[in-house]
Amino acid sequence: MTINKPVPSTSLDTIIFDCDGTLSHIEGIDELAKENGVGEQVAQLTAAAMGSIGMSPELYQQRLDLVLPTAQQVTKLAQTYFDHKAPDLLHVIKTLQSLQKNIYIVSAGLYPAVEGFGKLLNIPAENIFAVDVYFDDNGDYKDFDHNSPLTHANGKRIIVQQIKQKHQNIAFVGDGLSDYEVYDMVTRFIGYGGAFYRENIKRLCQYYITEPSMLRLLDCLSLTRRQ
Repeated sequence: MTINKPVPSTSLDTIIFDCDGTLSHIEGIDELAKENGVGEQVAQLTAAAMGSIGMSPELYQQRLDLVLPTAQQVTKLAQTYFDHKAPDLLHVIKTLQSLQKNIYIVSAGLYPAVEGFGKLLNIPAENIFAVDVYFDDNGDYKDFDHNSPLTHANGKRIIVQQIKQKHQNIAFVGDGLSDYEVYDMVTRFIGYGGAFYRENIKRLCQYYITEPSMLRLLDCLSLTRRQ
């Protein structure tokens, strides 16, 4: 773990997590792309969005137009997220919940999959923000919610601003550029490189987790680990 400044003892009441590459060690859209034979093309677009150029509606549409996921595939992705969850994640979530912390997921992933994953983590649906996706009567991909701010590079700032109307002392945990966009809006931004290590993100962060285990997060939150 890299800590570029001492962790303050500020009491945090809310923890916001990114999903792909943070709560789960996969990029959901890349998994769907592999299933549908366009894995390499989509993985390159995802890597660019997360590590260098940021997310955009055009890139978001480009990936979905390549993948064309079915409703069944997106629903099944929730379990795939869970199967690849970050090590020790359930322990950390239970610890935070036992301390009555508010837990949110803010993700540019597909809402049915992210919401289903959140349900498996015991995170309420009203605390989950992602991009809705639409299917026809046969379950074939139709479109996505073009009005969602989360398809934009700064979209998470908009969602975090909404959350700040309810909660003041917030930590945000994420792995990519779209996550780092909120660093100046939250009490503590924590970069997570346990799934996808990104040197450029690490250089930006005062707190950066390099180990896969989520237990290190408790250190960054000034919480005592429960064994």
